[in-house]
This record gives sequence, structure tokens and C-alpha cells, in this order.
Amino acid sequence: MQHPAVPDLSHTHTRPIHWVATATAVAGVVALSSVLQPDAATAAQSADKAAAPAPKTAPAHSTPPDPATVAFPLECGPVKAVVQKKASGDLDGDGRPETVAVVHCDAPMGTPPDGVYVVTRSNDGGKPRVVATLVNPADRRTATELSVRDGVVRATLLGYSSADVPSCCPDVTDDVKWRWKNGAFVSDTPSHARTV
Repeated sequence: MQHPAVPDLSHTHTRPIHWVATATAVAGVVALSSVLQPDAATAAQSADKAAAPAPKTAPAHSTPPDPATVAFPLECGPVKAVVQKKASGDLDGDGRPETVAVVHCDAPMGTPPDGVYVVTRSNDGGKPRVVATLVNPADRRTATELSVRDGVVRATLLGYSSADVPSCCPDVTDDVKWRWKNGAFVSDTPSHARTV
């Protein structure tokens, strides 16, 4: 029988206790690394912060007006006016956002007609108010889509081809755009009514 050239190293054979010790050590390193995270590299940032002026806070009137706080020119009788849709953006180029709101009476039955209104806030950040009516509820229209992009209000309106069409079943669809021009909202799109 020949003896191995290397002596028997019994401590090099792995046993379950070795795996438990290794797992415990790795878990400890991971836990410590999450607690003892190095600080972010702040040397350059500190110098930049000292040189740069403090950021200005946005003016209070830079948030769009909330249409829920507005009294709309809508006769609803015993029920309340409900803001169905809203979209915001700077419509007149003054740097302050306006809100366009689709509002109707909260009728328990039928399809109440919508009014589409532009809501703004005064320069001093006062209470929001209605400044324009884009769609009058008397026109018997319902707005299914509303958006404001690049100073343009876009809406998809459902309507009726005649007074004989029941309120439940609008049969005409219009895609309409309005833009602020010369102190008023002007429809950029001629009415291209489509039958539903």
C-alpha cells in the first residue's frame, strides 16, 4: 500500500456545518452592507450647490384651477352639477394653466347634456372662475373625449340630427378643436358631423 504524497487534510472535506457557517457569514455581510452604505459622492455636488443659487419655488398659481370649486352657469334644479371630465394646459400663452371642464347636471335618468367650460384663476392666484363656454348645454351635446395639447382644446361631441331623436340615442359625432385667438376661443375645425 502506497501512502499519498500529500498528508490527509481532514479539514478540507466539507460538512453541513461548513455550509451553515458560510451562509451565515454571507448573510451577515449582505445585512451589514445594506446598513453601512457609503455616502454618495458629494464632493463635487457640494461645490456645485454652493456655487448654484437655490432653486426657485414655482408660483402658487402654476397649478391648474380645480373645477370642483367653481359655480358653473348651469341650471340643475334640485340636483348638483358634476364635473365629468377635465383637462389642463396653458391655453392663452400667459404661462399659467387653465382647466377645461365637461360638466352636466347629475340627473338620475337619461343623458343630461354637457357644458364645456374654460376655468382660470386671476393673476393674484384668486378663486377659480369660468371665463368661457365652449359648448352650451342647451345645444344637447355630450362630450366623450376631452384633451388639451399645445394650447388647443380637442373634444369629441355626440349630438342629434334633429329634435325628434331621443336623448338616449345621439346619432351625430363631431370632432372639434378650439384655440385662443384675438381674445376669444375660436373653433379651428369646421363641423364635420358624422352619423353614429
